[in-house]
Amino acid sequence: MKEFTYKDSGVDIEAGYESVERIKKHVARTATKGVISGLGGFGGMFELPEGYEHPVLISGTDGVGTKLLIAQMMDKHDTIGVDCVAMCVNDIACQGASPMFFLDYIACGKNDPAVIENIVKGICDGCIEGEMALVGGETAEMPDMYKPEEYDLAGFAVGVAEKSEIIDGSSIGEGDILVGIPSSGVHSNGFSLVRKILFDHRGYSVTDYIDDLQDKLGNVLLTPTRIYVKAVKAALAAGKVKGIAHITGGGFYENIPRALPVGCKAVIDLGSFERPKIFEFIQKEGSVAQKEMYSTFNMGIGLMLVVSPEEKDAVLNGLKAAGEDPRVIGKVEKGEGVELWG
Repeated sequence: MKEFTYKDSGVDIEAGYESVERIKKHVARTATKGVISGLGGFGGMFELPEGYEHPVLISGTDGVGTKLLIAQMMDKHDTIGVDCVAMCVNDIACQGASPMFFLDYIACGKNDPAVIENIVKGICDGCIEGEMALVGGETAEMPDMYKPEEYDLAGFAVGVAEKSEIIDGSSIGEGDILVGIPSSGVHSNGFSLVRKILFDHRGYSVTDYIDDLQDKLGNVLLTPTRIYVKAVKAALAAGKVKGIAHITGGGFYENIPRALPVGCKAVIDLGSFERPKIFEFIQKEGSVAQKEMYSTFNMGIGLMLVVSPEEKDAVLNGLKAAGEDPRVIGKVEKGEGVELWG
């Protein structure tokens, strides 16, 4: 009778060991003062920072969505981890959290140590940009659920904020100013529509050079999601911020109202900011209506801050000093939801 091994089922433990050895040097780059454990333990440990009277933990979890399929089409895996970190840490930054640590989960059909290393390298790059440590993770090899070249990626971020300084939007009122911070492109939302239009409907390939974009389509689509931690910290240091919205899935129409109290409406001037060319390309190739575009994508604004008129200049100057290009994109009026004009 044959003696079966785990490898006979498609799970290669030795490849798993190699992956861990490959990623150690990347994880070490993310170590911060609060880390009190290394890779290999059953749980990652992180010490709460000092100086808080009433610390509140703020957490967020997310994945990259079908942008992963673009990475797999391109066989380019070293930036998709940045997207994973960004989708988690940008959310918790909206409530004023200072990021502390991150954990990742990779599920794959076949554990290719070189691919896993590149994914984790991107995660570590994102953690460094987000000023937090990667304290643990999991790589699950599941050949019966994924094809050998397929994988999924998700993450979990934890930050801390002083309870009295949590940003909840409750003080926002009529006349407050909306400040937008540019995105780097599509970020990590709406890729099911992107793929439906550009690949299924129009027949493009990720390797096609697009004159209007001045690059290969796959390269443009894989542009990593911006991480806004430093921008938020700069804004908070410069003045009082009443509300923050991360423009992710659902675009303007879903995300901006999440930062506003009942009875407040965001009125946005579409002529106040630039839209990356990739959005014009998607809209043209798919004959997508404007409202659908602004209901699906960030359209060039990845993060929106709400400040009072009195704090506007201080916050704008603080953001500019941090290397940002903030734009006043609108104001708050009485009402509900979002109104676009221009």
